[in-house]
Amino acid sequence: MSRPPIPPDSLTPFEARIEHGELADKIARWDTAYHGADAPEVPDDVYDAARQRLLAIEARFPELAAKNPLNARVGAAPAEGFGTIAHRIPMLSLDNAFSPEDVTEFDAKVRRFLGLADDAPLGYVAEPKIDGLSINLLYQDGAFVRAATRGDGAAGEDVTANLLTLPEGELPRRLGTDAPALIEIRGEVYMSKADFLALNARQEAAGDKLFANPRNAAAGSLRQLDAKITAGRRLSLFAYAMGDASAPVAASHWDYLERLRAWGFQVNPLIQRCASVTELLAVFDRIGDHRAQLGYDIDGVVYKVDSLELQRRLGFVSRSPRWAIAHKFPAEQATTLLEAIEIQVGRTGALTPVARLTPVNVGGVVVSNATLHNEDEIARKGVRVGDTVIVQRAGDVIPQIVGAVAGKPRGAADFVFPQTCPVCGAHAVRPEGEVIRRCTGGLTCAAQAKERLRHFVSRNAFDIEGLGEKNIEFLWDKEMVRAPAAIFRLEEADRASPLQKLENFEGWGKRSTEKLFDSIRARATMGLERFIYGLGIRQVGEATAKRLARHYGTLEHWRDAMQSGNEEALAELTSIEDIGPAVAKDVLDFFAEDHNRAALDDLVKAMQALGGRVEEAKRIEASASAVAGKAVVFTGTLTTMTRPEAKARAEALGAKVVGSVSKKTDYVVVGADAGSKAAEAAKLGVVTLSEQEWLDLIG
Repeated sequence: MSRPPIPPDSLTPFEARIEHGELADKIARWDTAYHGADAPEVPDDVYDAARQRLLAIEARFPELAAKNPLNARVGAAPAEGFGTIAHRIPMLSLDNAFSPEDVTEFDAKVRRFLGLADDAPLGYVAEPKIDGLSINLLYQDGAFVRAATRGDGAAGEDVTANLLTLPEGELPRRLGTDAPALIEIRGEVYMSKADFLALNARQEAAGDKLFANPRNAAAGSLRQLDAKITAGRRLSLFAYAMGDASAPVAASHWDYLERLRAWGFQVNPLIQRCASVTELLAVFDRIGDHRAQLGYDIDGVVYKVDSLELQRRLGFVSRSPRWAIAHKFPAEQATTLLEAIEIQVGRTGALTPVARLTPVNVGGVVVSNATLHNEDEIARKGVRVGDTVIVQRAGDVIPQIVGAVAGKPRGAADFVFPQTCPVCGAHAVRPEGEVIRRCTGGLTCAAQAKERLRHFVSRNAFDIEGLGEKNIEFLWDKEMVRAPAAIFRLEEADRASPLQKLENFEGWGKRSTEKLFDSIRARATMGLERFIYGLGIRQVGEATAKRLARHYGTLEHWRDAMQSGNEEALAELTSIEDIGPAVAKDVLDFFAEDHNRAALDDLVKAMQALGGRVEEAKRIEASASAVAGKAVVFTGTLTTMTRPEAKARAEALGAKVVGSVSKKTDYVVVGADAGSKAAEAAKLGVVTLSEQEWLDLIG
């Protein structure tokens, strides 16, 4: 069984820093999957537990909170292919409540912040939490101008053309004459249950992929590059909040909702005014009882302080408003037969047991598969193939098994978890203190290979333009690329196979093929830190890859050091700042497999065949640099290097790369099409440098 987590008060500063970093990396990845790809990786309860653990550690070690970028970020960065729109006021997330006690504490915190007595009047508004995609609508002089998704909270994707496919009754094109000259109206785009079922019926008839749930269907439909596809899918909109406004609209949130109705927006009819926590909880229970009968999915109830003046006074803390909270519903459950347990291998090699179930309706969704998480969970829940089990949709997204139903016939035998990968046969190891067993097949395991290839060519790794998800899928299916080295041999293979040339396939052409080959040749020379990051070693993110590169200097030195003997290599790895035993062991496990070392050497050989190499990491002493200790902001498009490369070089010289301009900023490096940061620098009198001036400064 896995060991229980150490209480935050008992963690040493080193243990806290390591666990905090691992949690932050996981949560960032989960946020990107949920908000950026509309593909949740974990159940809501797993995500919420990780966030609560992170917050508990930060409460004990406040210095970690100050360094955590998650505290200033919401959602995921806008996707490529869409224009980007900056929100005039950030679109933040909400803190969660999971019990009546949490709601009571929320009310107490509001009162403490405002200095209100326990019995002082304090009004709230309770509204269903629609399970859809947040949207920001801008109106100027009463006319609809544009629409943007939430994105990362600061800027979102321009989906104006797609929103215009909604009828006037869902999206008013003009507001009343009493509307301010400028106003941002916020709401949720969703798909009703009926429209979701109709869409999936059409998808199935056409042989296309089915959507998992209405939220994914709504998000996927709204974020289409072709608005004609969106027009063919029925979307709906509830309006419920305000962003920026050039003039006051109402004194209370309730009155604001009435204005929205008057302007022609759909406002949820279940929204209610409340005068106490008791009334809030009564609304929660009432809505929860009728949730299954609603024509749309909800996953909780949001409570907001009614007075807009009090909202202004309460303000925000990190990524959330102090004046609102989301009270989440418990998962819905049903019983069915556990027919089989199969093992799936994820992109990081994690072996995940999946229950195959007799199909059952859970909360309006037919469920035939459910996660069992890991081998310890199977043992803890005591489930066997042949059991009648309780299944729930955690967070109304990912089904999971709760346990066996007491009093029903049991399966014949306990499930035996495999110790080798069911796909490639490599050892499946479970590090001490961890609950996940992982395949050590690495770059050569077919189950992991596609996802690893996508990671390898991603922007912060090798950044190969023209190898997006669709093209990686195509090249894999055609058996043209099955390993990173094959990418650098793709042009040679293309010339050698005149009947299988890329340009002859649908979706490719001579120009796009030439651009891809140009991009591949350009990336045959790669910096060591990005090379290491591109390998996709578990727990080795960009920061860890950078530390490894700076410590070892060259690929040869790093590779040799990893084979110098486990004890010596482990000691050296853990001597590097912020690399603990768990990360060090994952690095050593990678090099312990012959096939991983062979794949790495083959990759280097393929890069060299194109005249490339893995560059030595630049380890310039900070005292020798003209920018050591300086705070630097990059803005606009650079021509001699990518932004990530420019930032990496600045950090290697001892500079502190920051994301916003302030009086403490020393230099703002201005590229082409620079925006507000250049203007802010001029306003504050911060030194601005052209790209060439920056290069001259750093030598």
